[in-house]
Amino acid sequence: MVLIRRAGSGDAQTLSRIASRTFTDTFGHLYPPQDLQAFLSESYSLEACERVLADDACAVWLLEDGGVAVGHALAGPCTLPHAEVAPGDGELKRLYVLLDHQNGGWGGRLFRTALEWLERDGPRTLWIGVWSENHGAQRLYARHGFEHVGDYDFIVGDIRDHEFILRRRAQSPG
Repeated sequence: MVLIRRAGSGDAQTLSRIASRTFTDTFGHLYPPQDLQAFLSESYSLEACERVLADDACAVWLLEDGGVAVGHALAGPCTLPHAEVAPGDGELKRLYVLLDHQNGGWGGRLFRTALEWLERDGPRTLWIGVWSENHGAQRLYARHGFEHVGDYDFIVGDIRDHEFILRRRAQSPG
């Protein structure tokens, strides 16, 4: 049975494992091994995941199939490098699903779960950073009202990836 559940403080090891695996499966071929390993060690280590899970301003969800994590999402305050980011803006920071669990609608459900949490206190401006070559993700985000409003470099070791900054302005309910 596939389900989405909010991750808690006891899920740091699971989060570290699924975050490292999904990033590597999706993007690992783009980087020299030493750059990839340095990024994973910094961003998805057990300690990094413990910090994220302890941060009350952020939320993580795990997509599980039979109790095994097959994807995850992370949302919180916006930290993207854009001049129009304002206090109170939210960001979908990560959305990853293993390849064999894609195209079944679960990534979309995980995405909507994160957006609902970001807007739990009412509409607000939301942001997403996405690799410039990830056209499938860009199409998903565009269907939900996100527009390309900027660019930045996403650094993995010595590699600088061209990333798009997407924004959806606060939407009135109804």
